[in-house]
Amino acid sequence: MTKLYINDVPKVHLYKKMSLKSEVTSQMIYGQSFYLKARINKWYKIKIKEDGYTGFIEKRHLINFFKPTHKVCSLSANIYMGPSYKKKIGQLPFLSRLRIEKRNLNFSKFQGRWIENKNLKLIGFKNKNIFLNIKMFDGTKYKWGGKTFQGLDCSALVQLFINFNNKYCPRDAKDQIKYFKKNINLENIKKNDIIYWKGHVAIAISKKNLIHAYGPLKKTVIMKINETIKLIKKTAKLKVLLIKRI
Repeated sequence: MTKLYINDVPKVHLYKKMSLKSEVTSQMIYGQSFYLKARINKWYKIKIKEDGYTGFIEKRHLINFFKPTHKVCSLSANIYMGPSYKKKIGQLPFLSRLRIEKRNLNFSKFQGRWIENKNLKLIGFKNKNIFLNIKMFDGTKYKWGGKTFQGLDCSALVQLFINFNNKYCPRDAKDQIKYFKKNINLENIKKNDIIYWKGHVAIAISKKNLIHAYGPLKKTVIMKINETIKLIKKTAKLKVLLIKRI
């Protein structure tokens, strides 16, 4: 059986080829697990357990898999050297998975570092509204292959929130559109429905508005649904393929 490892840094680039100049196809965030498929010079070929995505990461120290107990529920969470605000040493992105070793009134300890309790939920926690709090990404930089507050793409925005609710979701829009089965007509669209174009996806936050990580504007934005459909048809010559309900 292939050994399972875990990512213990805020984010790691997953490259299409064994080169820093290659396309970044995705990222692993803290606490994501992966299988090591091969060791090739300064590179590891890996397969991410949560979504089956494969690619190359730079060779680094490998951490044996541990079972997380909590996950980050905020856009980003500061990491501290001790259980106080005196020395900030980094940040973790939304959906980072942690194994908490110790807790006090305000802070939790993980791997010798500390994080505020307000930024954590138990690993099994689910929201009744899958896309609750998705507006916290409004204004976040658009980044192809990104999955964090520092930049993300359209399909990652969908995947992150479905994964937060402990459900499987493919990484790319072309695979998501095949995975979700229930189709909806535009006139019946409602909050939390997912709109797919070729190579693009957006989430309805009401009957009239959507949110998406939109490349042409270089950020995540809230827009009118009908206006967005017209804009994408005009500028990219793309029509809506399907609208899905999960």
